[in-house]
Parts: sequence; structure tokens; C-alpha cells
Amino acid sequence: MNRVELLQLLGILSGLMFVGSLLVVPWMVSRLSDEFFIRHRRRVGQRRKRHPVLTFLLWLLRNSIGVILLGSGLVMLVLPGQGILTILVGIALMDFPGKYRLLERFIELKQVRRSLNWIRRKAGKSEFVFKDDM
Repeated sequence: MNRVELLQLLGILSGLMFVGSLLVVPWMVSRLSDEFFIRHRRRVGQRRKRHPVLTFLLWLLRNSIGVILLGSGLVMLVLPGQGILTILVGIALMDFPGKYRLLERFIELKQVRRSLNWIRRKAGKSEFVFKDDM
């Protein structure tokens, strides 16, 4: 593969990630509960009560999608797209130690909160409730 083909491929991938982030991120944000950032820890425990094989398959699917979104978000920090929101959604899907502290650090940023709630309003959903809103 020569340089021209590589640049064309990168351009196509950049365009696909940009369009994909414009479609996937708002859809995923609108599907979350308005109390997601408060109740998410409790729901993880409920997921683990399922059949072990189903639990593993869902864990694998969630983490795979999360890693793809995280990687895409990191790339979108320098390419067109919603980098920080894509990273946030990717992290929210994954299960790893320190996830909640990392999510809380993102949510402390007022611009991130405004962007998330703007997406929710556009989708006709109620705004997110955060710990310090209570």
C-alpha cells in the first residue's frame, strides 16, 4: 500500500468515524436512564446475577464496543468528531477498576454535562441527574 492509498484510507475512516459518532453517540446517550450517573453502580451487581455464560457474553460485548468507542474517541480528539463524548460513552460501557472515579471526573466538567443534556433535550428525554444536583 503506497502513501496515497494510505491517506485515502485514513480519510475514509475519519469520515466514517465522524458520521458514526454523530449517529451512535446521541443514540446511546438518549437510551441511558436520566439517573445513570447515580444508579449505575447498583445495576452492575444485578447484571452479575444472570447465567454465567450470558454474563460473560454480555461483558465481552459491552467491553468490546466500549474499547472501540474509546479508541475512536481518542482518535477524534485530533480528527473531526465528538471525541470527549465518545470516550465518555465508551468508558460507561466498559467494566474495569476505577471506572466510576473516571466517569465522575468527566462529569465534573460543566461543558460535558451541558453537551450530554443538550443531546438528551434534542431527543425529547429528561436531563441527567447528577450527584451534586440532589
